[in-house]
Amino acid sequence: MNDDIAALVPEIALLGAAVTGLLAGSWLPRSRQWIVAVLAAAACAAGLAATAVALAVDGEQTVFAHAFAVDTATGAGRLVVLVALLLVIGMSVETVRGHKRETEYWVLLLLTGAGTLALTGANDLLTLFAAYLLASVPAYALAGFAKDAPGTEAALKYYLMGALCGTTMLAGTAVLYGAGHATLYRELHDSLPAASYGLVAVGLVGVLAGLLFKAGGAPAHFWVPDLSEGAPAPVAACLTTLPKVGGLIAGYRLLHQALPGSDVNWPLLLAVIAAVTMTLGNLAAFFQTSVKRLLGYSAISQVGYLLMALAVATRTELAQRSLLFYLAAYAVTNLAAFAAVTALPRARTLDDYRGLAGRRPALAAVLVVCLLGLVGTPPTGVFLGKLEIFSATVDGGYPWLAALAVANTVASLFYYLRWLAPLFATAGVAPAAAHTGPRRWAAATAGAAAALSLALGLAGQAFLTPAEGPLLP
Repeated sequence: MNDDIAALVPEIALLGAAVTGLLAGSWLPRSRQWIVAVLAAAACAAGLAATAVALAVDGEQTVFAHAFAVDTATGAGRLVVLVALLLVIGMSVETVRGHKRETEYWVLLLLTGAGTLALTGANDLLTLFAAYLLASVPAYALAGFAKDAPGTEAALKYYLMGALCGTTMLAGTAVLYGAGHATLYRELHDSLPAASYGLVAVGLVGVLAGLLFKAGGAPAHFWVPDLSEGAPAPVAACLTTLPKVGGLIAGYRLLHQALPGSDVNWPLLLAVIAAVTMTLGNLAAFFQTSVKRLLGYSAISQVGYLLMALAVATRTELAQRSLLFYLAAYAVTNLAAFAAVTALPRARTLDDYRGLAGRRPALAAVLVVCLLGLVGTPPTGVFLGKLEIFSATVDGGYPWLAALAVANTVASLFYYLRWLAPLFATAGVAPAAAHTGPRRWAAATAGAAAALSLALGLAGQAFLTPAEGPLLP
């Protein structure tokens, strides 16, 4: 049994900072609560340094009786989550500064990030469910942080859907254990091919329900638009980005490591779910006027593209690297868009952005990069990610799914342009919301995230090559 605590430095750093921050916040005056934010950022930086060292020196290993894997997918997930957390911290500064629950905000953010990191390396069904709970419970509190009517409604819907999917996931875990007489993926890999077809199918669907909830995929997607609109913009940015990374990497690991030899046709199931998710998200976004709700439906459609990699997880060697790269590109691009929204807190509708290019050209440029990036326009990272994931889908034997994804990509241009066009409008009087000075921290975060999106598009091979590393059994 390998009990190497050093292999879990990123997770320990976030948990340690959360506990330390909670204790320190009990004694710090309200004007000094920002110290906890600095502690949170330092924990993310320490986690990034430890991840870089692990990728360069330590190689792959499993720890704690193989219940947690530290390999390529874990390393990539850690990089994406920790960078995303730093961006969320940056865009949150002005939103929570001086708030009576400022410390609690940073602590909940750290705990959600720690749960997401645990999801990326979970190599055992029980570890997977424990990570699901750690990533979910603090997020429920974050969703209702504002304690206003829209936020409370969003938090309630998020919690109820999470409780339902979590219960279903736990039941699925029990069924898979009954079918395979094990919870470790490496043991399920050997036992599930000989197990009852019905038990494996029911158990897998149950576990996937929880992972689809974390990712925001259909049919567990109903919370996404309400949370995007009702929660504070930085919280919406966090909860439409971080859980996707953990949920999708965890799903990929489960399918790739535990179920490659099963008779259950889960690739077709995932392909159908991907098709429904991307189409539903795009159609629902077409006539949205709220920018946050539009980004919520956009997040659902993006999950559909990402699920394509899970559908071909065991059918092509391109699946892993396409998934990991797309997750990285989507995370920074989506966070850049939400940071731009955070920078203009009074601009809530598409019309509120009319003429922004003339008054705030830098912020308008960020939105152009983000929105065209989410479509998949070169030279952004999402373009390269879509190219990789479409190629993996065709190589995995689902050309019809790739064709549908291309059609959805073209269709999505419609609602992104509905937001972009007002930026450059000169006719008419601009809404008062557009004249409000931007929040500087949020605007700077938006610029940094947009630059990362472009960097991934221009130098994507530097990320793609390491993403081809092996998964540990």
